[in-house]
Amino acid sequence: MKKVKRRATAALLIAAMLIIGVAVYLVRLADDGGAWATYFSSSVAAGTITDRNGTVLYTSDGSEYAFAEDWATRTACFQLIGDVSGNVGTGAIGQFRDKLSGYNFITGMSSGQTLRLTVDASLNVKAYAALAGRNGAVIVMNYKTGEILCMVSAPSMDPANPGNNPADGTYLNKAVSAAFVPGSVFKLVTLTAAIENIDDLYDRQFWCGGSAVVGGATLNCTSAHGSQTIEQALANSCNCAFSELAQALGPELLAQYAEKLGLTAAHELDGITTAAGTFEKAEAGTIDLSWSGIGQYHDMVSPYAMLRLTAAVANGGLLMEPTLIGRGPLSGTTRLMAAETAGKVADMMDYNVEYAYGTWNFPGLSICAKTGTAEVGDGTSHSWFTGFLADEAHPYAFVVMIEHGGAGLANAGSVANTVLQAAVAENNG
Repeated sequence: MKKVKRRATAALLIAAMLIIGVAVYLVRLADDGGAWATYFSSSVAAGTITDRNGTVLYTSDGSEYAFAEDWATRTACFQLIGDVSGNVGTGAIGQFRDKLSGYNFITGMSSGQTLRLTVDASLNVKAYAALAGRNGAVIVMNYKTGEILCMVSAPSMDPANPGNNPADGTYLNKAVSAAFVPGSVFKLVTLTAAIENIDDLYDRQFWCGGSAVVGGATLNCTSAHGSQTIEQALANSCNCAFSELAQALGPELLAQYAEKLGLTAAHELDGITTAAGTFEKAEAGTIDLSWSGIGQYHDMVSPYAMLRLTAAVANGGLLMEPTLIGRGPLSGTTRLMAAETAGKVADMMDYNVEYAYGTWNFPGLSICAKTGTAEVGDGTSHSWFTGFLADEAHPYAFVVMIEHGGAGLANAGSVANTVLQAAVAENNG
């Protein structure tokens, strides 16, 4: 009798496991069936991809295909759209193939659907032209909705006439799939940590004589800034002041904030896995710790991660997670910092432009920003400019990064101004 009961129990357990397995399979089939079906298809992705204004960026019936009509659009949108050979792993053709196919769990595949991206192709064209042959990345998003309006990576190519020798990095979307030395844009992380952990931050005076000795080594600054408030220290991008903050905060707290603010993690952009950054904890009291809080040492940051941070600052600390295909029921929000903290950081980014960058460099724009000139060890610097428009009618956050581009304001700042002026004019029109 006991043997029969054991066999019956075992049979019931097996049956339960089978039922659970079938249920899991059906859920996975409903969620991922389109991706599975299109993955094993030998044809090119059927369907049409347009920008937010209806401009056709790619279309195919499953055998024949075509890209945008003009060369400038094809080139500026290459990494965003991808190619039919799958060289660009993050391109929309491959990443959203199931959406293009119109796969349905009940009826199966269809002959192709139209996928409308949030990006404005004309802004991509303006951004790519503004890079003027330099390598790098440009991203602009609406921080109120999460919609990405511009995403460009360079170098690029014409997918309709690819040639045989693409430049290094052509198949990589540097906006999302690469990480770079951040330089002084990382000071926004150190600043956030200081606001929340140093009680007398606004009462302190930070001295800069052009250099400081830390752990027996000399840390240089761009100038002798004298005595400064925290607002002035950020606007001056003073290394001496932020070295002092890094030492006061310590490696554990800096690492915690780099993670908390999303700079070291990989993220998901509509299913596209983005590049993770790095922050290596240096020993307390050493010059390495100072450089890590300044955005040098071994710090690495993706332009996409920096965009998330500045978009959250602009939106009161609450990030509307970015999207290329529009916000659906699963679109999320992430609180990166308290609203009070975000307000203080935003005020200082506004002060940067008023005090140091010059509002005349951005005519008509209510811009709040931070520059970065990131030394890469070969005598050159990556040029960064990140921030947002404090403008209810034009709620745009942005990041520009130019590889080996030199000073942040003169180079990346100029590109940002060109793209933002076009975005505002487009919206007004």
